[in-house]
Amino acid sequence: MRYINGFRDGRAATALSRLIAAAVEPERDYHLMEFCGGHTHAISRYGIQDLLPPNVRLVHGPGCPVCVLATPRLDGAIELARRPGVTLVSYGDMLRVPASRRLSLLKARAGGADVRMAYSAAEALAIATAEPRRQVVFFAIGFETTAPATAHVILEARRRGLGNFSVYCNHVLTPAAILSILDAPEVRDLGRVRVDGFIGPSHVSAVIGSRPYEYFAEEYRRPVVIAGFEPLDVMLAIRMLVEQLNQGRACVENEFTRGVVRDGNRKAQQLVAEVFEMRPSFEWRGLGQLPYSGLRLKSAYADFDAERRFDVRTRPAPENKACQCPAIIRGVKNPTDCPIFGTVCTPRNPIGSCMVSAEGACAAYYKYRRRVPAKAG
Repeated sequence: MRYINGFRDGRAATALSRLIAAAVEPERDYHLMEFCGGHTHAISRYGIQDLLPPNVRLVHGPGCPVCVLATPRLDGAIELARRPGVTLVSYGDMLRVPASRRLSLLKARAGGADVRMAYSAAEALAIATAEPRRQVVFFAIGFETTAPATAHVILEARRRGLGNFSVYCNHVLTPAAILSILDAPEVRDLGRVRVDGFIGPSHVSAVIGSRPYEYFAEEYRRPVVIAGFEPLDVMLAIRMLVEQLNQGRACVENEFTRGVVRDGNRKAQQLVAEVFEMRPSFEWRGLGQLPYSGLRLKSAYADFDAERRFDVRTRPAPENKACQCPAIIRGVKNPTDCPIFGTVCTPRNPIGSCMVSAEGACAAYYKYRRRVPAKAG
């Protein structure tokens, strides 16, 4: 705790706030997107936006794997859970995310489906080992952070010869989402958002390193600073981005040197490369179909692919028209711009995924910024 508290020191935050205020150029605006939902919660919890000059605006990005999972993929998980003899194992956040027809995995469990919550992929493997008569499907979601753990349990299942274990793979890739925000025609049609620089995710970058972001900095002239999740990490990253923009530079810098190196975690990367390959296209909530943005199991591991084993077919599913999650995920709107935020849509009664996840922007606003000043007029 002493180590963590050093990154939450109020006096240091005040000093950094003054340094940022002195660095910004009054005649220009700075629009900085924090990609990761962990950063969004840190910003809301510690009131970081209030410590910044008015012309430094933080834009919330799509960095929550629960939030960006498209409804048809969740519908597929519910279909699997309802099959006789199947046990679906999922991370806890996914259980309450609304799917089509006002369903969810939690409601499917209430209706008799065998849906179980787990804190790790290894728990799903343990269930399959303990209950050989059940077909155990692990509902795998997450960015590059959790993909190595999924790859590991697949390799371990093959080593043990577990014929009753498979994975419903929904792992997605961070660089593809950044590219879509900057350049995808589909996102332009839905609404673009100004982004001058990115606060890069820390946990994802601990796996993939800082190298993959160099393309965006060079090609699109957008600086990237990878930051830890503590408030002083975020504020220092903001100062570094402001300095780059003032100097006309666009490169990748690493504030989170205690956890991230340029080449990332090679062992974790090798695990992922052994088991997974990129899908030609994958649907994201709010971003649409993105090329080469999701992972699937290689044909060598087809025996552990739940989509192939159970012939899972996804079908188009419309978004709830009252929910603004797609626009919030793209950074076009804030949670408080949604007419049902905090009234119809609450953590107890979530209408959209952004209100469910521990990293969702709506959940952060609801928990830390519930009282929003009324608009003038």
